[in-house]
Amino acid sequence: MVRTTGKAGSWIVVLISLAVLAGCHNTLGGRSAGKKTMLWNGRDFTGWTRVVADPAADVNNVWRVRGDTLCCTGKPNGYIRTKDSYSNYHLHLEWRWPETPTNSGVLLHAGGADTVWPACIECQLKAGSAGDLVLINGTGIAVDGVDRKNSARQFVVIEKKLPTSELPAGQWNSYDIYCKGDSIRCLVNGTLQNEGTGASVTSGWICLQSEGSPIEFRNIYLQPLD
Repeated sequence: MVRTTGKAGSWIVVLISLAVLAGCHNTLGGRSAGKKTMLWNGRDFTGWTRVVADPAADVNNVWRVRGDTLCCTGKPNGYIRTKDSYSNYHLHLEWRWPETPTNSGVLLHAGGADTVWPACIECQLKAGSAGDLVLINGTGIAVDGVDRKNSARQFVVIEKKLPTSELPAGQWNSYDIYCKGDSIRCLVNGTLQNEGTGASVTSGWICLQSEGSPIEFRNIYLQPLD
């Protein structure tokens, strides 16, 4: 056994730790340092479009800003989406259920006409199922070497790999989603829950769903991947 002591040993430990962290980022697709873009500015809906299925509903009653939190009532069904399209990114966001947890989701690579629901690939936020992938309206992706596309079904659910890593209602959870080329990886509170390759859509809007009960979001940002 080789022993290290004093300051030299401490520096070796630090360098090894940094190398391990760098390796983790490379495994997840890498990222460009210093390029963080706040998708939501924490104040208003600049850069976002709100969509609801019910034409009689007031979007101002569905989506509101309280402090630094983006609040959604969950009804009626709909979503808030970025006005810009994105590809090759690490998306980070945090969410919590202030009341009874139900259903929501993060829609990736959406586009076309605003409709409920657009063709896209969803990273599920349904309580107990965060980390599932859902192929919506004919999109496709391969998981564990199997292409899961099924154009005959509106929704194809690809279950998460591990037991739930979600926190109880009232506590903040984190989603880290890595989209690089045609691959998607999603981590719930740091736990890798799903990944796939060969995605049939690789760029588009990022949407947050209204689909159930009140849900809150914060700290939504992107970092471009190398």
